[in-house]
Amino acid sequence: MRNTLFGAMFGIALSASFSTLAYAAEHEVLMLNTNASGIMAFEPALLNVAVGDTVKFIPKDMGHNAESIEGLMPVGAASFKGDISAEIIIKIEKEGVYVVQCNPHSMMAMVSVIVAGKATNLAQIKEQAENYSTKFVMNKTRLQEILAKIN
Repeated sequence: MRNTLFGAMFGIALSASFSTLAYAAEHEVLMLNTNASGIMAFEPALLNVAVGDTVKFIPKDMGHNAESIEGLMPVGAASFKGDISAEIIIKIEKEGVYVVQCNPHSMMAMVSVIVAGKATNLAQIKEQAENYSTKFVMNKTRLQEILAKIN
């Protein structure tokens, strides 16, 4: 009886872990010198994901990184910082809006926005983005244009 109960519990736990894995997706964001939106850009600039998904940032052109920006992500979300010219994979664990930058090109508004689930922190992100955008010397409205596309 004990072995049967253990076997049943093990089976349930195993199937639950596989069902969780089956629904998590991996998304790719390219880091580019230029695309249709201009120079120094992430593609896509706006990405909708589910909580639990992963996002892989791929440097198609060298000299870029992807990193989180303090105050421009959900409260309690883990920060991240990729190396220059290297891929980085992040797991999205908190619902909300994340703004990601390429640090060497942040003054050129090389930013991307990830929406995980519902944009629960959008008002706070828009407020913080106003201040963050003051350092842009090029593509000055890029971040606001991306944020305006979020429903």
